[in-house]
Amino acid sequence: MRPLLLHLDHFGSFRDPVTVDFSDTDYFALVGPTGAGKSTIIDAVCFALYGTVPRWGREGAVAHALAPSVAAGKVAMVFDSDGRRYGVVRAMVRDAKGAVRTKEARLDELDPAAPLEQAFEAVVKPLAEGEGVTPEAQRVTGLEYRFFTQCVVLPQGRFAEFLHAAPRERQDLLVQLLDADVYELIRQRAAREEESARQEASFARDQLAKLSGASEEAERELAERMEALRRLSDAIGADLDLLRAREGDIRRAEQERAAVAERQAVLARLAMPEAVPTLASARRAAAEAVETLAREVATLEADEHEAFEALAALGDRGAPRAELAALDARERLAADAARTRAEAEAAVTGLAGLAAAAETAEQAAGAAEERRERLRDAHAAAHLVHRLAVGEPCPVCHHPVAELPLHRSPADMRTADRALAQAREQAQRARAAHAKAETSASLLARQAEGLESQLAALPAPGDRAELEARLAEIAKADAVAGEARAAVRAARGRLQRARDHAGQVEHQTASAWQALESARDRLLVSGGRLDPVQEESSGDAPPPLVRDDLHRAWEELLAWRDRAAEAARAALAARERQLAEARDRLAADRRRLAERLAEHGVVPPRDASPDQLGAAVAGALARAESDLDRLREERRRAADLEQRVAMKEHEAKVAHELALRLRANAFERWLCAEALAVLVATASETLRELSDGQYELALADRTGDIEVIDHAEAGLRRSARTLSGGETFQAALALALALSGAVAKSLDSIFLDEGFGTLDPATLDTVATTLERLAAGQDRMIGLVTHVPALAERVPVRFEVSRDGKGSHVRKSGIAL
Repeated sequence: MRPLLLHLDHFGSFRDPVTVDFSDTDYFALVGPTGAGKSTIIDAVCFALYGTVPRWGREGAVAHALAPSVAAGKVAMVFDSDGRRYGVVRAMVRDAKGAVRTKEARLDELDPAAPLEQAFEAVVKPLAEGEGVTPEAQRVTGLEYRFFTQCVVLPQGRFAEFLHAAPRERQDLLVQLLDADVYELIRQRAAREEESARQEASFARDQLAKLSGASEEAERELAERMEALRRLSDAIGADLDLLRAREGDIRRAEQERAAVAERQAVLARLAMPEAVPTLASARRAAAEAVETLAREVATLEADEHEAFEALAALGDRGAPRAELAALDARERLAADAARTRAEAEAAVTGLAGLAAAAETAEQAAGAAEERRERLRDAHAAAHLVHRLAVGEPCPVCHHPVAELPLHRSPADMRTADRALAQAREQAQRARAAHAKAETSASLLARQAEGLESQLAALPAPGDRAELEARLAEIAKADAVAGEARAAVRAARGRLQRARDHAGQVEHQTASAWQALESARDRLLVSGGRLDPVQEESSGDAPPPLVRDDLHRAWEELLAWRDRAAEAARAALAARERQLAEARDRLAADRRRLAERLAEHGVVPPRDASPDQLGAAVAGALARAESDLDRLREERRRAADLEQRVAMKEHEAKVAHELALRLRANAFERWLCAEALAVLVATASETLRELSDGQYELALADRTGDIEVIDHAEAGLRRSARTLSGGETFQAALALALALSGAVAKSLDSIFLDEGFGTLDPATLDTVATTLERLAAGQDRMIGLVTHVPALAERVPVRFEVSRDGKGSHVRKSGIAL
C-alpha cells in the first residue's frame, strides 16, 4: 500500500480542509512542535483504511476522530496497491446525544490514468460500502489491522511490539507477509485431491468388475455366430420367395371366397316388401275415395254459393244497426232531459226555505251583537262606578252625582263574544247555501233547456220491432252461409287427405318397383363367378321385369333367388376347400423354415410373414454385429479402466505424501522459522551498526524468542525485554527496517512514529544513514514523524506541521523542492 493523496477535513486537530500530496515523495518527514498534529496525519492513513487508530486505545473506536466542538468531518485517501489504484472515504458525524458515528464509508477502484486531483471522479467500479469497507481494505492491502500497525504504520508506544511479541503472534504476521497460508490451502487441496483420486480409482475398479465378461473367448464366439448368421441371410432368399408365392395363392383364394360369400349375402338379403301384395287393391280404393270426395265437394260448393247469394239479397246490416243506435240515443236523451228538468224544478222549490233560513240566521246574529253591546256597556259602567264621587260631575252626563249607583257584576264578555261569532258563522253558512242553491237551480234549468233543444232537433224515430226483425233475418242467413262454408272446407280437407293417401300409395308402388330394380341390379353386378356347370344349372342372370304386375315380378325374382342361392352355397364350399389346402401348404413351408432358423438361434414371431422372417434374420445378424462391437468396446474400455485405476492410485499416493509433508502446519512453521531467521540476521547487522558493535540479535533455541547478544558483556545472551528504552528503540527499529526490507518486500511503505530524541548523535547518524540507504535501495515510501532537527534536515522532503487557534496546518518543504 502506497498513499498518494490524503485529504483531512475536520479530522482530529485539523479544523480546516487539508490535502497532503505524497505522489512525488519517497522519503519524507513530518516535523513540528509536540502536539502540532504530526501523528494525526499517520492516524488519518490508518483510519481511512481500517476505521480506527492505534493511539485511541480501543480497536473500532471513532470518538476521537472529531474535536469536541466539531459536528462532522471526513478523511479521504488515494493509494496504490498491487498495481491498482483505489480511493477510500470515511465521513463522521456527531449525533444529537454527542456520540460520534461513521455516516459514510466507501472503497472504490479508480482509474490510474486520471489526474490525481480528479481521482475520486474516475471510479472504475465500487468495491465496498459501510461496514464492508474494512474487510475489503484488508483484502486490498493484504494485511489485517493488527499487522498493518506492526509493519507499515509503527505508532508511538507500539514500536517494539514485534520485538516483544510471542512466537505465535510473530508467526501469524509472517504468514500474512509471506503468503504462507497458501501452503495450508495446498495441504487441504492435496487432501481433497487424494480423496477424489481414491474415489475415482474405486469407481473405476467397480466399472472394471462389471466388464469381467469381456474376454477374448467371448469375442471369438460372437464372431463365429455373426459369420453363421451372415451365411444364413445370404441363403434364405429362395425360401422367403416360396413363402410369398404361397401367401399370394392364399390371398387369391380368399378373394374368390369373399366374392362368392358376398353374392350369397346379397341373395340372402333379397326380400319382398310387406306392402307389395296389397298395393294394387290399395291403389284402387284410394282412387275411388278421391272421386267420391270430389263429387261431395262440388255439391257443397254449390250450396255455399246459394247461401251467400241469399245473404247478399238481404242487404247490409249496417243501416238497421245505425237506426237502432239512433233510436237508443234518442231515448237516452229524452230521459236525461226529463231528469234534469225535474232536478231544476226541485232546486227552485228549495230556494224559499234556504232564503228563510238565511233571514233567521241574520236576525239571530243581530240579536247576539245587540246583547254583546249591552254587556260591554254594563262592563264599562261597572268599571266607571269606582271612579265616581258624590257631588262630582258624571263623566257621561256631566251632572253632579247625587248618589253612587249599585251595579251587579256583569256576565263574562268572552261568552258573549263566542255567541256572536257562532251566530255570524251560521248566518254566513246560510247565505252561502242559499247562493249555491240559486247557482245550481240556474245551471240545471239551462242544462234542461239544452237537452230539450237537442231532442227537438232529432229526426222522427223508426219502428224498433221492424228493425230488430230485419237484423235477425240477416243473422240467420249469415249463419247458414257460415255453415255451408265450414262444410265445404271440411270436405276439401277430406279430399286433400284422400289425395295425399293416394299419392302415398303411388309412392309406395314406385318405391317397390325401384327396390325391385335395385335388387335385380345388385344381383347382376354382385361379385363371384360360379363354376361353369353351376352357372348353367342356376341361370346366372335374373329374369327380365314385367312392368304390368308388381307382385308377379317380385315372385319371379324370388324364385330365381332361391335357385341362385343353392348354387352359391356349393361354390362357397369349393372355395373353402381350396383355401384350406393353400394354408396347409404355407404352414408346412413356414414350419420347415422356422426349424432351420431355430438352429441358428433366430426365433421369429409366431405366424411371421416372409418379410418379418427376413427381418428377424437381419435383426439377429445386426444384434450379433452390435454385440461383437460392444464386446470389443468393453475390452478397450476395460484396458482404459485398468490404466485409470493405476494412474488414480498413483495420484492418490502423491497427494497423500504431499499432505503428510504439509500436515499440522509443519511446513508453515518451517517457512516462518526460516523467514524469522533471515529477519533476525538482517536486523542484527542493522543493530550492530546502530549500537556501534555492542548488540546483535539471535533466536532462542527452545522458545523461539528474540534475544540480544551483548558483546560488552562477553557475548552474554539475554532477553530483549531487559534492554533500556534507547536500546529497545534501536533493536525495534532494526527489526522494523529488516521486516520492511528483507522479508516483506511487497510492502510499498513504512511510517515510523517514534521519538528519535533518545538517540545519541552517533546513533542518530547511523539511523539516518540506514533509512537513507533503505529509501534509496528500494521502491518504497518511508515516512518519519520526528522533532529532531538533525534527523529532519537529512530527509529530502518535509511536511511542516503547525498549530494555532484555528487548528493544525501543513506546509511542504525540503531540499527536494
